[in-house]
Amino acid sequence: MARPIARLLALLAAFFALAGLPGVATAQPEDGVGAMPPRDVSMMVQPAAARLPPLPGDFQRIDDGWLVLEFPASVRDRVEPLAREAEEFRARLAGDLGQPVLDHAVVRVARTPEQMAELAPDGAPPPSYAAGVAYPSLHLALLALQAPETWEAPDLVELLEHELTHLALDEAVAGHHVPRWFNEGLAIHESGELPYGRTKTLWDATLGKRLLPLADLDRGFPADGYSVNVAYAESADFVRFLMRDDDRARFGSLIERVRAGNAFERALDDAYGTDLRKLEYEWREEVSHRFGIVPMLTGGGALWVLVSGLAVAAWVKRRRRAKAKLAQWAREEAEIDAVMAAARERAVSAQAVASDADDMPPHVSPGVPIVEHEGRWYTVH
Repeated sequence: MARPIARLLALLAAFFALAGLPGVATAQPEDGVGAMPPRDVSMMVQPAAARLPPLPGDFQRIDDGWLVLEFPASVRDRVEPLAREAEEFRARLAGDLGQPVLDHAVVRVARTPEQMAELAPDGAPPPSYAAGVAYPSLHLALLALQAPETWEAPDLVELLEHELTHLALDEAVAGHHVPRWFNEGLAIHESGELPYGRTKTLWDATLGKRLLPLADLDRGFPADGYSVNVAYAESADFVRFLMRDDDRARFGSLIERVRAGNAFERALDDAYGTDLRKLEYEWREEVSHRFGIVPMLTGGGALWVLVSGLAVAAWVKRRRRAKAKLAQWAREEAEIDAVMAAARERAVSAQAVASDADDMPPHVSPGVPIVEHEGRWYTVH
């Protein structure tokens, strides 16, 4: 009897360690399960003077009217579907923000983070940690087919939607300031990145009393891996709180007031009828009911273990899918390179044949043997 109980306790301990219960030492790796990939928004001091480097010779363009996609020719089949996704996403953003957005956007897709830096505006390179970056004042977004450090293939649709949200929000508020937590939170909420990982991070931070004040996030996101995950998850969930069905009209009013030139907190007060501190308090109360200790004592612990398991499974699946994508892309590019090399060889051969024909003496009947001596041709009889 003692052995099955010991096994059960060991299993529960393993589950709780995975779930990150308070008091259990768990690793918080910067790029571990549920880690939010850092993003950024680049602010151009003089956008009118910005210069975009020319595209490499092997790049192509898709001009879809409001959206221009620029990318290596070898990845066209991966980029073309983005135009369809972007059209639907643009309509959704217009509904959420309460007005038409994304009148014009240019998206440059790079093979690597290094090439993404080469495609960036002069003097404004993307952050070294970013797989995507937005330049709202230029209506420009840059994406990389490989993430820095991990070199895995990011989800291009999520990446595009995240950066387009930054561009759309800047248009919607006419370039006026919004807090960083609002900007990043909206982008994560709209793109739907890592839902299980964010849920687990938020749950863990709630039980561990490690939620961060929104005022701190407006000054800057934390640098360490665990806290930055909390910052992103918290920002996205607070934006979700502001966009609840009952508050959709208020959210649209907030955007319109900021667009008109009102300071963000003043616009928030007027739109929601209360200040940011009260809204943050109400949100924390909601979060504590969703993730608090009472659900753990009344059976919520099993749900927590399930969420943790889903977060791990989603992370493993994303890693496998990313590696498979990179391997597939490498094969496709190798095949394309081989076809292009063969075409070049045929062109060279054709030129050589044409050159030889040009050097032949005139008026020589086919089949008559000829020889060349000291620059003159002679027929052999």
